Amino acid sequence: MVDSTAPVISAPPPAARDVLELLKPITWFPPMWAFMCGCISSGESLAERWPFVILGILLTGPLVCGNSQAINDWFDRHVDAINQPDRPIPSGRIAGQWGLWIALGGTVLSLLVALVAGVWVFAATCLGVACAWAYSAPPFRLKMSGIWGPGVVGLTYEGLTWFTGAAVMSGALPRAEILIILVLYSLGAHGIMTLNDFKAVEGDRAMGVRSLPAMIGVDRAARIACTTMALPQLLVVLLLVQWGYVYAGLTVAALLAVQLGLMVRLLSDPLRHTPWYNATGTSCYVFGMLAAAIGLGRAVGL
Repeated sequence: MVDSTAPVISAPPPAARDVLELLKPITWFPPMWAFMCGCISSGESLAERWPFVILGILLTGPLVCGNSQAINDWFDRHVDAINQPDRPIPSGRIAGQWGLWIALGGTVLSLLVALVAGVWVFAATCLGVACAWAYSAPPFRLKMSGIWGPGVVGLTYEGLTWFTGAAVMSGALPRAEILIILVLYSLGAHGIMTLNDFKAVEGDRAMGVRSLPAMIGVDRAARIACTTMALPQLLVVLLLVQWGYVYAGLTVAALLAVQLGLMVRLLSDPLRHTPWYNATGTSCYVFGMLAAAIGLGRAVGL
């Protein structure tokens, strides 16, 4: 294993495949999904605004999300050298300061691309990039907190990307209904992120990471996560029906009912059933996002 944390003079540029691995394409899907929900919820024609749709997909996926992975891996390189030495930075495949330069370059590129998409998209991107640095980098290191860490990820992966999609399509601040729904789904995503912490609970305790399962135990954290996921969706249902989007509200309600049934099994053994729930219950959650977006979009003639 190469010590990539030590100074390296004239370190060679990394291979493209190693940079791509650093940016973790598998993580791009959730924000890109939320972005498309934002586009649909705007009610604007996707065919007429397709250049901005492509621009937004690139911005929310490879650029902002990918860059956040580079930032995280750079500031976790010492821990990864122990726990995951095969990653691009600790393995030496991305040597010297190249990891930091990729993170900084990705930040600048994200902001430049966002400028093309308009002032509201630029503002959302500025906040998203700031959250990415605050999540991983000292002095904040929000990822060390079981409250702030999942909250920031939920805000950026679901809320800001939904906002970006709606703003890209309308070229303006999204209407109040959209803002309320995206905030609720961002809050619910806190529970999803808490479930993701279950796989590393022992390591978190050893490293002093104050994730919810590490602090209060897996069973209590699972109950909090389920409540956090369910209550915002219940509010989404009530609001959609109240606003007259009855079919969308009933669809979200049906998907929430399925989740509640799945949560019974999850809570019986959270450590064992969390991967299963992520494949089933979380899928219902994101399809509920799409149903809500379709309802909101049809209200203005999608």
